[in-house]
Order: sequence, then structure tokens, then C-alpha cells
Amino acid sequence: MSTTEKAQPGSATRPRARDLVGYSAGSLGMGVWVTVPGLLLLYFMTHTLGVSPFLAGLTLLLPKVLDAVVHPWFGSVSDRQARRDGHRRRMLRWGLLLAIAWIGLFSVPAGFSGWSAALWVGGFYILGNVLYACFQVPYLTTPSDLKIGYHERTRVFMYRMLLLTVGLLGAGVAAPALVASGGRDDYARMSVLLAGALVLTGVLAIVFIRRLADHSGFRIPDGDHAHSVIDDLRITWRDRDFRALTLSYLFTGITTHIFLAAVPFYTEYTFDDERLTAVFMGSFLVPAAIAGPIWKKVSERAGKQRCLLFCQGVFVAGSLALWPGEAMGVLPTLAVIVVLGSAFAGLQLFAFSLIPDIVAAAESRGTARAGAYTGVWTATEATGTAIGPYVYSAVLAAGGFVSTTEGRAIAQSDSAMLALLIGVTVVPAALMAVAVAFQRRFALDRVAAR
Repeated sequence: MSTTEKAQPGSATRPRARDLVGYSAGSLGMGVWVTVPGLLLLYFMTHTLGVSPFLAGLTLLLPKVLDAVVHPWFGSVSDRQARRDGHRRRMLRWGLLLAIAWIGLFSVPAGFSGWSAALWVGGFYILGNVLYACFQVPYLTTPSDLKIGYHERTRVFMYRMLLLTVGLLGAGVAAPALVASGGRDDYARMSVLLAGALVLTGVLAIVFIRRLADHSGFRIPDGDHAHSVIDDLRITWRDRDFRALTLSYLFTGITTHIFLAAVPFYTEYTFDDERLTAVFMGSFLVPAAIAGPIWKKVSERAGKQRCLLFCQGVFVAGSLALWPGEAMGVLPTLAVIVVLGSAFAGLQLFAFSLIPDIVAAAESRGTARAGAYTGVWTATEATGTAIGPYVYSAVLAAGGFVSTTEGRAIAQSDSAMLALLIGVTVVPAALMAVAVAFQRRFALDRVAAR
């Protein structure tokens, strides 16, 4: 918390719980886009479409290069729209078209395999990422837009994290179950069934964002300076605390999305049971849903920074604990994943709830550009979601992992099996340790020092 900022104790601007639930419903649908591609796309391409691990990794990574430009640009555009219209809902509405790209992503024509399948998936992944940014950038700016204090901003993100986790859980369990046979038709059917959730929850979020702004007030972004993407990037990068948090979250995102991408491989080749993918995802995300409110209470005493560092440390230890999974058996491995899921809840809650605090501190310096900060943040998030699966695919490729198509089973070499295991244990632990090093440079949160 800024040394000059105090939590606003009055009830006049305190967001109503029903409005927060409605706003957070947007995370239910977005949880589908966040989870399922990271969980299934790499496996879908290497086991159903006949795409090599290296090419599959590039297909997931290259569309995210565009995100590094699109998200900050959309942040600046969103700020301009907010200054002109007094809200950010115009861009949000474009995000509802994400359902179209979502269906195309998993509806690959029967004659496409290898390179042609990769081009199809990559094209729809680019379209989907752009439409996702249209929704996500103004959506995540909402807590910074509201005229509320330090702890209330954490409360807003607690609701969002709870509903996001429900969305992650529903998608993370339902999607693998719907495509258990691994056929193209199953993937296409799954995409159609989940597309409705994307549209419905997006509409609910737009309605309740308006209600939140009407009740708690809306902060108009700083308009004293001309808004350009370069200028916004310069301002956000010069913010020492934002830079530290963003770099930390980049490595955190890479780590967690390595885990998501690795789960189907880990269950099939370590435990010889593909059905465990849904079980492991449930064990990861159910604790995350429960832990969110608990983490909020803990942070009110210990501070967000200290809690975030603790969760990062737990994830390092938990990743390494997955190494002897085959020897331990399913139940002890599930216990480790439960701990990882609880830490995951804190990683998301504390990192995201620190962004409005940074924006509030910037406002006191006369540079309140919530959309610009959020645009850079979501670009970082998107980059992490892409690099994670790419890193895992690169580790698989280095170990000599061989791809296949539906209906064909291939025995993997010892080096491929070792690479599969290193990719889900040692690599995530090392990357999360880098995240800890960056996070220790964050100095804005003063609650932990009291």
C-alpha cells in the first residue's frame, strides 16, 4: 500500500456482493480460454493431429508474440475510450466474439495433419487471442477504475479469483472428460458445448461492470498527457514496483502453464492412465477455489507481498515433489497437487490485487493510466501462457519424444521419459525460483512491514 493511501472504511463506495459475483462471472467463461488451450492444445496436436512437439510448441508460442503488441495497444485504446465515454464497455463487447475463434480452434478438418493442422490451429489461436484481449484488458482494469481502497481491491479480486477458479475447474475437468477418446470429433463437440459459457458469462460481466461503476464511482484515466502506446510503455516500465511484479508474474505464469501442459503427459506416461488428467486437474483447482478467501484473511495480517513470496516458495517445493510420483503412487501425488493448487490460488490473488495498488500509487504521482498498466500486465500474462507449453514442448523435443495421430500408440525412449519428468518438476521449480528473485524487489506493499 502506498504510504499516502489509506483503505476507505466507509460503506458508500463498498461494492455490493451481488455485483461482484456478477462481475466475476466473466472469469467463468474466460477460464475456459485460459485453461483448455494450455491444458489440451499441445497434447491435441502431438497425439491427434500428428504435429511434432517442436512445431506444436511454435504454434502455441508465435501467436503470443502478437499479444505483446496488442495488449498494451488495447490498454491505451481502452483508456482513451474511458476518457471519452466514461466507461470501457465498447471494447468488452467485441470480446464476446471469442466463442467463434474457440470453436474453430478445435474443429480441425479431417484432411489436415502436420503442418496444415498447425497452420489451422495457429490462425484461430491468433484470432482468439486478439478477441480475448478485447475482453480481458478492460475487464481486469475494473478494480483500478472503481473508487475503492486497498482492502476492497483485494476483495474484488477475491471474488474474481473464486469464480475464475470455478471456471478453471469446470473447464479443466469437463474438457479432458469430453475428449477422453482423443478423436477429432470429440474435440470439436467439446468446443461447441463450452462456447455457450463464453458468451453468457461475458454478457453478465458487462452488465455488472456497469452496476459496479454506478455504485462505487469510476476513475477517469489521466488525460493531461497525449496517450500513445510508446508513452504508456515508458511510464509503466519506469515504475519500479510494477516492473518487479510484472517480471515475477511472467515467470510465475510460465511455471503454472508448464504444469497445465504437462498434466496429460504426466498422467499417461507416469501412471499409464489418461483418465487421471481430469482427477489431477480437479485436485489442483478445487483447493484453489477454497483457499482464495483464506488467503485474503491471511493477507490482511501479513500483507500481500509476504503471502505471495510464500506461495511461490511452496510451488517450488511442490514441483520437485512430483519427481517420485510413480514410486509414491496416485494418492500421495494427489496430495502434492492439492498443495500446489492451494499455492496457485495465492499466486493469482496476490499478484492481480497488487496491480490496482500500483495504479493508485501512480495516480498520486499524476500518471493514472489503469488501461496502460493492465494492457502490459495482460500481455505479460498471455506471454507466460504461451512460453510455458513451448518450454515443455522444447524439453520433450530435446528428449526425443515422438508425436503420433489418433488411434496409434508409440513407445517412447528412456530419454523422452526422462525429459517428460524433468519438464514437470525441475524446470518449473527453477523458473519459479527466478520469479521469487524478482518479487523480492517489490517494495510498494507496506502492510507486511508493520
